[in-house]
Amino acid sequence: MALNNTYDARLQQETAVGAGVQLLLLALLGTAIGMGPAGWLTGLAFAFATWAVLARALHRSPLRSFGPANRVTLGRATLVGGVTALVADSFESAPPVTLLVGLTAVALLLDGVDGQVARRTGTSSALGARFDMEVDAFLILVLSVYVATQLGPWVLLIGGMRYAFVAAARLAPWLNAPLPPSFARKTVAAVQGICLLLAGAELLPHLANLAVVLLALGSLVWSFGRDVRWLWRISRMPVEPAAEVKVLELAAR
Repeated sequence: MALNNTYDARLQQETAVGAGVQLLLLALLGTAIGMGPAGWLTGLAFAFATWAVLARALHRSPLRSFGPANRVTLGRATLVGGVTALVADSFESAPPVTLLVGLTAVALLLDGVDGQVARRTGTSSALGARFDMEVDAFLILVLSVYVATQLGPWVLLIGGMRYAFVAAARLAPWLNAPLPPSFARKTVAAVQGICLLLAGAELLPHLANLAVVLLALGSLVWSFGRDVRWLWRISRMPVEPAAEVKVLELAAR
C-alpha cells in the first residue's frame, strides 16, 4: 500500500509541474501581449481543468510512472492552453496571429512524437492514448472557434463533431464499440489541424481559406460517416460473425 501511495504521489507531482508550466506560459503571454481578462480567465480555467482531470485519471490508472510519452503530451497540452488563452483574448483585442500560429504549429508538429516515444520506450497505455486524443480534439475545437470568427459559425461543426459523437454514444451505446485502426482516419484528423491553422494564419485569399476549411469539413464528415456506418453494421450482426467481420476489416485497412 505504501509503495502504491509513493507511485501515486509521484504521478500527482508530474501533473502539478505541468500545471505550473502552464501558469508560467500564461504569464509570459500576458507580459508579451498584455492579455486581457478573457484570455487570463480562460487560460487559468484550462490549466485547472487539465490538472484536475488528469490527476483523477492517473489516480484511477494502474500506471506506476508518468512516462516520457505522456510528458510530451502534457507539453502539447500546455501549448494548447496558450492557444486557448490567445483565442479567448482575440474577442477583446486584435489577436497576435504570428504568436498564435507559432504555438499551434509546434503543438501540431508534436502530435506524432508522443506516439513514437511511447512505442519506442514500451510505455504505451490506454490513458496515454486517451490523453493524446483529448488534447488533439480540444485543439481542433479551439481553432474552429477562432476560424469561425472569420468564415462563419458553420466552422464550429469541425470542432464540435467529435464531442457530438461522444454525446450520441450515450444515447446509442453501439457507438462505443472499438474501431479498428485506420490510416485514413488518422490522416483526416491531421488534416483538420493543418487546414484550420492555414485558414487562421490568413495567408491566403478569403475564398481560398473557405475552400480549405470546406475540404477539412468534408473529409471529417466522410470519416465519421464511414465509422458510424461500420459500427452500425457490426451492431446488427451476431457476436461471432461480427468478430469475424472485424478481423476482415482490420486486415483490409
